[in-house]
Amino acid sequence: MITLLVGTNRPNSRASRLATIYAGFLAELSVDYQIINLVDLPADFTSSALYHHAGQNAGFNALAGLLNASDKLVIFVPEYNCSFPGVLKAFIDGLPYPGGLRGKKAALVGLSDGGQGGLLALAHLTDVLMYLGTAVLPQRVRLPFIGKDLTDGNQLSNPLSNQLLREQAAALLAF
Repeated sequence: MITLLVGTNRPNSRASRLATIYAGFLAELSVDYQIINLVDLPADFTSSALYHHAGQNAGFNALAGLLNASDKLVIFVPEYNCSFPGVLKAFIDGLPYPGGLRGKKAALVGLSDGGQGGLLALAHLTDVLMYLGTAVLPQRVRLPFIGKDLTDGNQLSNPLSNQLLREQAAALLAF
């Protein structure tokens, strides 16, 4: 099972829309997948599911349980202020330690309106994941100018973007 993790809690986010596109590529490869969207996190999870409240929030526990059921994941990482979204870090911090992400394999997809496609966000997240014992697929996909590439019909207008995502999906299966 591959988990597609939408790394923001912004409603109708571009990351969410990209996860849907990626899900289509996995379906073409006959791979089982699930989508975890951080928009589904309980609004109060930072005060009701972390630290001394660990394990006490049913909504958070449900999402963590879904993640735990997979051995591979793809994280869709929008660039927020030259890094990844704080809600993604808070979600990661709420996962069991040292478990949670330890031993999993992850592919990363960065997206931004700028020309670097979330390069710094991917670098920061890679450091966190590797510290936690997650193997990161070297083939990280960066999607620059996502506001122009992602259409209103949830398609990528740049053929190279589609090719990179398809190649990454195939590489993740072999990883």
